[in-house]
Amino acid sequence: MSRLKEKYTNEIVDAMTKKFGYKNIMEVPKLDKIVINMGVGEAKDNAKVLESAVKDMETITGQKAVLTRAKNSVANFKIREGMAIGCKVTLRGEKMYEFADRLINLALPRVRDFRGVNPNAFDGRGNYALGIKEQLIFPEIEYDKVDKVRGMDVIFVTTAKTDEEARELLTLFNMPFTK
Repeated sequence: MSRLKEKYTNEIVDAMTKKFGYKNIMEVPKLDKIVINMGVGEAKDNAKVLESAVKDMETITGQKAVLTRAKNSVANFKIREGMAIGCKVTLRGEKMYEFADRLINLALPRVRDFRGVNPNAFDGRGNYALGIKEQLIFPEIEYDKVDKVRGMDVIFVTTAKTDEEARELLTLFNMPFTK
Protein backbone atom coordinates (compact mmCIF):
# COMPACT_ATOMS: atom_id res chain seq x y z
CA MET A 1 0.00 0.00 0.00
CA SER A 2 1.32 3.45 -0.92
CA ARG A 3 2.39 5.98 1.71
CA LEU A 4 -0.34 8.40 0.68
CA LYS A 5 -3.12 5.81 0.97
CA GLU A 6 -1.91 4.74 4.41
CA LYS A 7 -1.78 8.38 5.45
CA TYR A 8 -5.31 8.89 4.12
CA THR A 9 -6.81 5.99 5.98
CA ASN A 10 -5.49 7.15 9.34
CA GLU A 11 -4.35 10.75 9.77
CA ILE A 12 -6.50 12.48 7.17
CA VAL A 13 -9.76 10.85 8.26
CA ASP A 14 -9.04 11.87 11.88
CA ALA A 15 -8.12 15.45 10.98
CA MET A 16 -11.13 15.94 8.67
CA THR A 17 -13.53 14.47 11.23
CA LYS A 18 -12.12 16.80 13.89
CA LYS A 19 -12.34 19.92 11.69
CA PHE A 20 -15.76 19.39 10.08
CA GLY A 21 -17.39 17.29 12.83
CA TYR A 22 -18.55 14.35 10.74
CA LYS A 23 -20.76 11.89 12.63
CA ASN A 24 -19.96 8.94 10.37
CA ILE A 25 -16.60 7.89 8.88
CA MET A 26 -18.28 7.49 5.47
CA GLU A 27 -19.01 11.24 5.36
CA VAL A 28 -15.30 12.07 5.20
CA PRO A 29 -14.38 13.21 1.67
CA LYS A 30 -11.86 11.13 -0.23
CA LEU A 31 -9.99 11.26 -3.50
CA ASP A 32 -12.21 9.52 -6.07
CA LYS A 33 -10.05 9.67 -9.20
CA ILE A 34 -7.40 11.73 -10.99
CA VAL A 35 -7.95 12.53 -14.67
CA ILE A 36 -4.93 13.62 -16.71
CA ASN A 37 -5.73 15.20 -20.08
CA MET A 38 -3.36 16.30 -22.81
CA GLY A 39 -4.74 18.27 -25.75
CA VAL A 40 -2.53 17.96 -28.83
CA GLY A 41 -3.67 20.60 -31.32
CA GLU A 42 -1.00 19.88 -33.92
CA ALA A 43 -2.20 16.24 -34.18
CA LYS A 44 -4.50 17.30 -37.05
CA ASP A 45 -1.44 17.85 -39.27
CA ASN A 46 0.91 15.17 -37.97
CA ALA A 47 -0.20 11.84 -36.45
CA LYS A 48 3.30 11.13 -35.06
CA VAL A 49 2.91 14.05 -32.62
CA LEU A 50 -0.10 12.37 -31.02
CA GLU A 51 1.79 9.05 -30.75
CA SER A 52 4.64 10.68 -28.83
CA ALA A 53 2.13 12.50 -26.57
CA VAL A 54 0.43 9.18 -25.79
CA LYS A 55 3.82 7.57 -25.09
CA ASP A 56 4.76 10.40 -22.69
CA MET A 57 1.38 10.16 -20.94
CA GLU A 58 1.72 6.38 -20.51
CA THR A 59 5.26 6.78 -19.15
CA ILE A 60 4.15 9.37 -16.60
CA THR A 61 1.02 7.54 -15.39
CA GLY A 62 1.96 3.89 -15.85
CA GLN A 63 -1.39 3.22 -17.49
CA LYS A 64 -2.66 3.01 -21.09
CA ALA A 65 -3.87 6.34 -22.47
CA VAL A 66 -7.16 6.73 -24.38
CA LEU A 67 -7.38 8.94 -27.48
CA THR A 68 -9.87 11.81 -27.28
CA ARG A 69 -11.70 12.74 -30.46
CA ALA A 70 -13.29 15.98 -31.66
CA LYS A 71 -17.02 16.11 -30.82
CA ASN A 72 -17.84 18.42 -33.70
CA SER A 73 -16.21 20.00 -36.73
CA VAL A 74 -14.62 23.45 -36.49
CA ALA A 75 -13.72 24.88 -39.90
CA ASN A 76 -11.50 27.68 -38.51
CA PHE A 77 -9.28 25.14 -36.72
CA LYS A 78 -9.42 22.66 -39.66
CA ILE A 79 -10.84 19.98 -37.36
CA ARG A 80 -13.37 17.40 -38.50
CA GLU A 81 -15.70 15.48 -36.22
CA GLY A 82 -14.11 12.27 -34.94
CA MET A 83 -10.48 13.40 -35.44
CA ALA A 84 -8.06 12.31 -32.70
CA ILE A 85 -6.94 15.56 -31.02
CA GLY A 86 -5.64 14.49 -27.61
CA CYS A 87 -5.34 11.77 -24.99
CA LYS A 88 -6.40 11.18 -21.42
CA VAL A 89 -5.89 8.78 -18.53
CA THR A 90 -8.19 8.17 -15.56
CA LEU A 91 -6.37 6.90 -12.48
CA ARG A 92 -8.11 5.20 -9.57
CA GLY A 93 -7.07 3.21 -6.53
CA GLU A 94 -3.42 2.39 -5.95
CA LYS A 95 -2.14 4.04 -9.16
CA MET A 96 -4.03 7.23 -8.29
CA TYR A 97 -2.34 7.55 -4.88
CA GLU A 98 1.02 6.67 -6.43
CA PHE A 99 0.62 9.39 -9.09
CA ALA A 100 -0.59 11.99 -6.55
CA ASP A 101 2.43 11.23 -4.36
CA ARG A 102 4.86 11.65 -7.28
CA LEU A 103 3.14 14.82 -8.53
CA ILE A 104 3.05 16.56 -5.15
CA ASN A 105 6.44 15.48 -3.77
CA LEU A 106 8.63 15.12 -6.89
CA ALA A 107 7.21 16.88 -9.95
CA LEU A 108 5.74 20.15 -8.64
CA PRO A 109 8.89 21.19 -6.72
CA ARG A 110 10.83 20.82 -10.02
CA VAL A 111 8.77 23.55 -11.70
CA ARG A 112 10.80 26.69 -12.43
CA ASP A 113 10.01 29.61 -10.04
CA PHE A 114 7.52 27.42 -8.16
CA ARG A 115 5.68 29.23 -5.38
CA GLY A 116 2.72 26.88 -5.02
CA VAL A 117 -0.45 26.01 -6.91
CA ASN A 118 -3.50 28.26 -7.26
CA PRO A 119 -5.85 27.76 -4.28
CA ASN A 120 -8.81 29.14 -6.27
CA ALA A 121 -8.95 26.47 -9.01
CA PHE A 122 -11.84 24.57 -7.41
CA ASP A 123 -15.05 24.14 -9.41
CA GLY A 124 -17.61 24.67 -6.63
CA ARG A 125 -18.33 20.96 -6.23
CA GLY A 126 -15.09 19.88 -4.58
CA ASN A 127 -12.97 19.11 -7.66
CA TYR A 128 -9.57 20.69 -8.28
CA ALA A 129 -8.01 21.45 -11.68
CA LEU A 130 -4.28 21.98 -12.13
CA GLY A 131 -2.49 22.94 -15.33
CA ILE A 132 1.07 21.78 -15.95
CA LYS A 133 3.05 23.64 -18.64
CA GLU A 134 5.63 20.96 -19.43
CA GLN A 135 5.90 17.18 -19.07
CA LEU A 136 9.63 17.48 -18.27
CA ILE A 137 8.96 17.99 -14.55
CA PHE A 138 8.24 14.28 -14.17
CA PRO A 139 11.38 12.24 -13.41
CA GLU A 140 10.26 9.40 -15.73
CA ILE A 141 10.58 11.58 -18.84
CA GLU A 142 14.05 11.56 -20.38
CA TYR A 143 14.99 15.08 -21.47
CA ASP A 144 16.93 13.95 -24.56
CA LYS A 145 14.04 11.93 -25.99
CA VAL A 146 11.44 14.74 -25.83
CA ASP A 147 10.47 16.02 -29.27
CA LYS A 148 8.27 18.88 -28.05
CA VAL A 149 7.35 20.35 -24.67
CA ARG A 150 3.66 19.72 -23.97
CA GLY A 151 1.38 20.69 -21.12
CA MET A 152 -1.41 18.77 -19.47
CA ASP A 153 -4.41 19.22 -17.21
CA VAL A 154 -4.62 17.26 -13.97
CA ILE A 155 -8.06 17.10 -12.34
CA PHE A 156 -8.48 15.80 -8.80
CA VAL A 157 -12.04 14.49 -8.42
CA THR A 158 -13.08 14.19 -4.77
CA THR A 159 -16.24 13.13 -2.97
CA ALA A 160 -16.25 16.46 -1.07
CA LYS A 161 -19.47 18.50 -1.20
CA THR A 162 -17.83 21.92 -0.90
CA ASP A 163 -14.60 23.58 -2.03
CA GLU A 164 -13.59 24.16 1.59
CA GLU A 165 -13.71 20.42 2.34
CA ALA A 166 -11.80 19.59 -0.85
CA ARG A 167 -9.15 22.25 -0.12
CA GLU A 168 -8.65 20.82 3.36
CA LEU A 169 -8.40 17.28 1.95
CA LEU A 170 -5.76 18.26 -0.63
CA THR A 171 -3.88 20.32 1.97
CA LEU A 172 -3.67 17.20 4.14
CA PHE A 173 -2.24 15.40 1.09
CA ASN A 174 0.53 18.09 1.20
CA MET A 175 -0.68 19.94 -1.91
CA PRO A 176 1.46 23.13 -1.94
CA PHE A 177 -1.18 25.89 -2.20
CA THR A 178 0.04 29.48 -2.37
CA LYS A 179 -0.86 31.60 0.62
